[in-house]
Amino acid sequence: MYPEELIDARRRAAWGSAAFLVVGPGSVTGLVPWLLTRWRARRPVPGGVPAQLLGTAMILVGGAALTRSFAHFVIAGMGTPVPGAPPSKLVVTGVYRHVRNPMYGAMQLMIIGQALLLGQSRLYVWSSVAAALPAAYVPLREEPVLRERFGEEYDRYCRNVPRWLPRLRPWHQD
Repeated sequence: MYPEELIDARRRAAWGSAAFLVVGPGSVTGLVPWLLTRWRARRPVPGGVPAQLLGTAMILVGGAALTRSFAHFVIAGMGTPVPGAPPSKLVVTGVYRHVRNPMYGAMQLMIIGQALLLGQSRLYVWSSVAAALPAAYVPLREEPVLRERFGEEYDRYCRNVPRWLPRLRPWHQD
């Protein structure tokens, strides 16, 4: 691929990823929690200021992990997380060296962080719903597609990197 084509491909991937980040995870971690709470904190917030500080930290860490995960799709994978515009390379860099599905984990962290920050128990219920959907989708649809697309490279990745709970030491392909 020529340098101009590479830049254009990355630019398209970046715009597609950014749009999907707003529509997909933005709905799960922003729109739905807002509809459920209108961002109103329960008074007093259970756990007080320590719970709110922990919730804030969880939102920030989850947001950073989610953003970095999307960036790795663009930079390392030359594609997007959108099934219609998938990466051309298997993404096994950054946080993907610790866990296969960091986006779903990051979104959970953000929703639970909001529940702690606002003291809203309905967000724990939403977190459970938001976790159940990928728990079914990933093994039944996403993994078979990736296995077909990337073959042995993906199988080796699956053998070494857990699906949901991160490994402490990053996995190195070579």
